Amino acid sequence: MKIRLRENGPVAIDLPAGAKFRLNGEERTLERPKLALCRCGHSERKPFCDATHKKIGFEAKGGEIEVF
Repeated sequence: MKIRLRENGPVAIDLPAGAKFRLNGEERTLERPKLALCRCGHSERKPFCDATHKKIGFEAKGGEIEVF
């Protein structure tokens, strides 16, 4: 699994397509192999990113974590 802190953007997690996860007790299935989580704190879809970071000029360094 790879976790990327996108420069000036969200936390992107690379997972297999069809992976399942639980949010607030509700089981969900990923439609795409990436999960983008809000890092700026202003998304209307928290915890998911809705690209608000672009509108507000959010700035943060990027990085990458690989779990193996």
